Amino acid sequence: MPSPADEFLADVLPRQNAAERAIHNGDAGPRTALWSKADPVSLFGAWLPIRTGWADVSAAFRRVAAHFSDSREYRFEVVAAGTSGDLAYTIGFEHNTVSVDGRPKTYTLRVTHVYRREDGEWKIVHRHGDRPPDEPGPKEILTAAHSR
Repeated sequence: MPSPADEFLADVLPRQNAAERAIHNGDAGPRTALWSKADPVSLFGAWLPIRTGWADVSAAFRRVAAHFSDSREYRFEVVAAGTSGDLAYTIGFEHNTVSVDGRPKTYTLRVTHVYRREDGEWKIVHRHGDRPPDEPGPKEILTAAHSR
């Protein structure tokens, strides 16, 4: 019998992976569909400053999506995950090969997601993403893309 964490991952990860591939192809719609519209929600993004509240978070997703296209690879490497009642989390690495402002880039982000079960469905309520210490940061990636 699968554990609650295994059931959670089997439900959430396929939809979340598809949504992340979509945003890396310039479409923020599937990602916004996975998120709770009920505050509090928060985004500590690797690309933008901290955002709180659904209006700011959803606007940030549209801004980020506008920079991405031609996703060639997206993979989420789960390091840890768990559930407790109506709350859950994932911690891992996002590995991306994508075009940023028209230039091909490969990078990795460390990410943490917090989920809340709403009406029987898991919704994301928080995302924190940053670069691992040995990876170039998003500013460096965007700066390199614009300097060519």
